[in-house]
Amino acid sequence: MKFIQTDKAPAAIGPYSQAIGFGDLVFTSGQIGLTPKGVLVEGGVKEQAKQVLTNLSEVLKSSGSSLSQVVKTTIFLADMNDFAEVNEIYAQFFGNHKPVRSTVAVKTLPLNVDIEIDAVAIK
Repeated sequence: MKFIQTDKAPAAIGPYSQAIGFGDLVFTSGQIGLTPKGVLVEGGVKEQAKQVLTNLSEVLKSSGSSLSQVVKTTIFLADMNDFAEVNEIYAQFFGNHKPVRSTVAVKTLPLNVDIEIDAVAIK
């Protein structure tokens, strides 16, 4: 097991790792719309989704993987009415690569953000 940390994504805001590599797999913690300096991006769910996916990309790169190696994501939304907007941004980042995915509506997310995404990828 290898703990993965990069300064190109925000540091964990609790007692957890950005990601863990185990064998040929990488498991990321959920990412929210914080910049690498820990500042919440301004704007709505689209801007947050872009930052979330940028953060995930950087964490995966630091592990020797990438978004094109993702096999599973979980999206947590504070409002399911944001589903279409998130899909638009998600498609921009993943292109023709279509990992399996779950999308869940939740009551509240850390720092009251609109979206959080985690991923499982191969190296």
